[in-house]
Amino acid sequence: MKFRWILFVASRYIFKGRGNSPVLSILGIATGVLALIVIIAVMNGFQLGFIESIIEISSYHIRLESVPYDKIWNAREAVLSIPGIKAAVPFRELQALGKGRRSGQQAVLIRGVPENTVDLDKVMGSRLEFEEGFFDIALSDSVILGAELSRKLGLWIGDTVTLYSITGIMSADDEGSGLANMQITGVFRTGYYEYDTSWAFVNIDCQQLFMDESEIKLGIKAVNRFNDRQMLEQVKKKLLSMNGYEGVKFSSWRDYNRSFFGALRTEKLFMFILVGLIFLVVGLNIFQSQRRSVLQRMEEIGLLRAVGGGGKAVRLVFVCDGAIIGFTGAGIGLVLGLIIALNIPGFFSLVETIVNGFIGVINMLAGFLGADQAENFAVFSPAIFYIKEIPSRILPGEVVFIFMFGFLSALAAAWFASRKASKIQPAEVLRYE
Repeated sequence: MKFRWILFVASRYIFKGRGNSPVLSILGIATGVLALIVIIAVMNGFQLGFIESIIEISSYHIRLESVPYDKIWNAREAVLSIPGIKAAVPFRELQALGKGRRSGQQAVLIRGVPENTVDLDKVMGSRLEFEEGFFDIALSDSVILGAELSRKLGLWIGDTVTLYSITGIMSADDEGSGLANMQITGVFRTGYYEYDTSWAFVNIDCQQLFMDESEIKLGIKAVNRFNDRQMLEQVKKKLLSMNGYEGVKFSSWRDYNRSFFGALRTEKLFMFILVGLIFLVVGLNIFQSQRRSVLQRMEEIGLLRAVGGGGKAVRLVFVCDGAIIGFTGAGIGLVLGLIIALNIPGFFSLVETIVNGFIGVINMLAGFLGADQAENFAVFSPAIFYIKEIPSRILPGEVVFIFMFGFLSALAAAWFASRKASKIQPAEVLRYE
């Protein structure tokens, strides 16, 4: 019963009170929550796309280096017997220069993998989008190029690319030392520019490129990549209990591109802080609004205290006002933010359509006046940005955190603003009434 009258008075104050409209405060909280959800979702889309491309294509979750050549497949079978490991792929790497029809040469990172890699590692296969051909490296002179590398070299499927050794480990005759001619059987795109512009896949046993005893590595995928430390210890324990693996080096994906991943985390943190300043401004607005409400209702507060309302109960009336504002604003922002974040391409298409509509009107007027006409607007032009559409990734934990951040900011502002209400003495307020 005590809480019911508190909630009743709070609702009367906020919905039927004089002045101090909560609409601006609600809109401020909603705007902050909406902006944070959309911005963080888009940032997650870009960052996780980059991170997953690196982890799933390049570094794997766990990597073993300096594995003896004659023991690599035994090591693979031993690793796959560990619960929580879903894939293991042997590979080799070397640096080379590629030459095609166009003048000049392009740096190429050549990765040698088994011909059935897409079956051994289905996640990696799913991230390779083929513009031409498919993953075909069954022949020793077959090569698959990144789409941007293929474009720079002026070569396409069926053409021959000439590779020159940089590292000096290509095996060839004295007459053609460091030289290999490979036929292109596929052109892939990952969406990550570094790989699309400099990567090539060949058969791991390609005699034109690799010597029989050249270094070989083993890339391992765990069911959950965040359990990499635990899986790494199990892999290490498993292999070191076997003969011939004493010199193997073990590392996880956290050890690769550490500075890059750290930069992405820092970027996201500062973006969260900058956009979160909206809540600081709205919180101050709620604080001032609630303080003004307390001053305007001094007589009403004195009357409530006189009929038995305690200081904490009266203070709770204004805290409930803040809770209603925070919950309503955060709820509206949450719903709108999720709708936009789940339909990012359509949202940006709508924005472009509206803007280009205005540009069309301006161009029409410019045509009559003989002035130069403006070009159509694109939020992310493919000529500038290396993306086909805006990625978006919603993480439930972050959404809940943003909602609670918006709600609690209003609640905290109301709590601090209502301190004066609990100290009002009925006798002082009602003395001249």
